[in-house]
Parts: sequence; structure tokens; C-alpha cells
Amino acid sequence: MRGSGRQEAERWIAQAAVDLRWAAHLAQEGAWHLACFLSQQVAEKALKAFLYAQGEEIVLGHSVERLCVAASRYEPAFAEKVQRWSLLDSYYIPTRYPNGLPGGIPADVFTSEAARGAVDLAQEAVDYVKGLLERG
Repeated sequence: MRGSGRQEAERWIAQAAVDLRWAAHLAQEGAWHLACFLSQQVAEKALKAFLYAQGEEIVLGHSVERLCVAASRYEPAFAEKVQRWSLLDSYYIPTRYPNGLPGGIPADVFTSEAARGAVDLAQEAVDYVKGLLERG
């Protein structure tokens, strides 16, 4: 059962933080496609945490870009964040499914640079949302 918006936000940001640690671990271990996908999930969860903290009852969708746009209704700075963080949306499908790529499989296509970049963006999202939540 869900608690208050603040309690729900804390649950979502806590899970985002756990997933971020795993994304970094996967990137170090060479599972770059999984690190990229999980980084997208981390940013999604962080943004949902922010929206729940604002009193949103139901937050649907998986697009970091769309969630940033929704969050910008409460905090205009999210409109700037979307320029960087929306890259993570490109990791939602092709990191998991061979038919999301023109050839090859996800495990062979994604690079360590992509994984490191994705983890860095996810870290930015978590840090930014945590900062906003701490300010209340």
C-alpha cells in the first residue's frame, strides 16, 4: 500500500539509488548493454520520485524526456536537464532486444564509453532529485 507522496518518493529514490550501484557494477564488469538499460531505469525512477513528492497520484510512462517535461511543471530547471538526460531513452529498447538493432545483439553493440556515460547521466538524475527532495 502506498503512503503519502513524500513516502512514495522516498521509496522510488531509494530503489533508484540501489539500481544505480548495480548499473555502475555492470558497467565495470563489461555488461555494458545492461548498464545502459539500468541507467535509463534509474533516471526514470528518480523522476518518478520527484513527481510523487509533488503529489502526483499515478505516474505512468517510461520516457525520461516525457517525465522531465512533466517534472518541469513543478521545477522549471528540469526543462534544461532533459537536453542531457533524454539520451537515456535511446537505451530503453535496443539494449535488451536484438530486433531493436540493425544487426548484432545488444551484448555485442554497446560500449564501455556508452555505459560509463549512461551511468554518469543516471547519477546526475539521482543527485539532482535527491537534492530537491532534501530541500522539501
